[in-house]
Amino acid sequence: MKVYKAKIQAKPRGDIPLIVCVCLMVCFGCLMIYSASSYVGEVQYGDSLYFVKKQILGVVAGGAVMAFFCFFPYRKLYKFRYAAVVIAAVLLALVFVPGVGVTNYGATRWIGFGSFTIQPSEIAKYAFALFSAAYFAGHYRKVKTIKGVLPVLVVGCLFCVLVILEPNMSITMCIGILMLAIVFLSGTNLKAFAVVLVPCALAVPVLIIAEPYRLERLSAFLDPWSSPLDEGYQLIQSLYALGNGGLFGVGLFNSTQKYRFLPFAESDFILSVMGEELGLVGIIVFFCACAFIIWRGMRIARRCGEPFGYLLAAGFTLVYGIQVVINALVVSGTIPPTGLPLPLISSGNTSLIITMASMGVLFNISRSGLEAGVPLGGLARGAVHN
Repeated sequence: MKVYKAKIQAKPRGDIPLIVCVCLMVCFGCLMIYSASSYVGEVQYGDSLYFVKKQILGVVAGGAVMAFFCFFPYRKLYKFRYAAVVIAAVLLALVFVPGVGVTNYGATRWIGFGSFTIQPSEIAKYAFALFSAAYFAGHYRKVKTIKGVLPVLVVGCLFCVLVILEPNMSITMCIGILMLAIVFLSGTNLKAFAVVLVPCALAVPVLIIAEPYRLERLSAFLDPWSSPLDEGYQLIQSLYALGNGGLFGVGLFNSTQKYRFLPFAESDFILSVMGEELGLVGIIVFFCACAFIIWRGMRIARRCGEPFGYLLAAGFTLVYGIQVVINALVVSGTIPPTGLPLPLISSGNTSLIITMASMGVLFNISRSGLEAGVPLGGLARGAVHN
């Protein structure tokens, strides 16, 4: 009889290239925020570094949180699956409490404590990914039925309802797409998946019709020059910026659209400034870096040897990827305009810190030491500890 000896492998060092790329993206984001916001900061706040200083505080906090999660055993997050849902739901509800919720530009999306603000919807995306990964890992036998995936659908729909009431169509879309993706990755059958997909697809036109301003944005998207000073203004300015950049751009710090022509140049539409200053070539290089992060994240998920780590890595990577794609489509006029930051790049500390934290979790999963390349269906499901 042939005897097989177990192969003992050294514990992986972790996905260093992922962390290096994330750190470079964060530094690049600070540079582009300075370029996009220096004029507005000087005129509006008397400090050309106003937005950069705020972002650097987020970078320091995000770096500390990312370092913590790089070495915090990700399996322990399983115990926080319900707490994450409750905390995210409470924070989303607090947005509507007078004196606590902060309203800007007709939307109440933030919680304010003095000069400190939090955007709960950014937290809700990752809380949902954590809960879904934990639920499917612990109830793997139930994923083939609608009843089995119902708890994930209930939590996802709850978050979507709370977010759309802010209103925030873009984050609602992110959570909805994430919900469908995780249900699919969990291994549910196509019939059950179709039952989930159809109502989600039908909900999109209903949500657009339900609010007049969304119909106006849709109209402006179809023909922005029909309202060049109203709903179509932002998209037109974004297209001017991208067009002005050409192939190689006008040069770093040389954008003209950032001089208060393009609204939210340092946040939701920072990609337009990047396109103007760095050109098509610069944008392609940037998207290659984004694709590298997504590839490394999905590679970590594929190589993880147990269901919770697999779904958690895939879910966190999908949050990042979905947000990058939607932001790019909005800025380029491919889909109707909606406010959504470009992760790791746009000004905004909540998004930055929570995204960096998720990258720390991905790194921790990559260094878990589990056997690589084991398919999800062939795992011992008892690997998840309650």
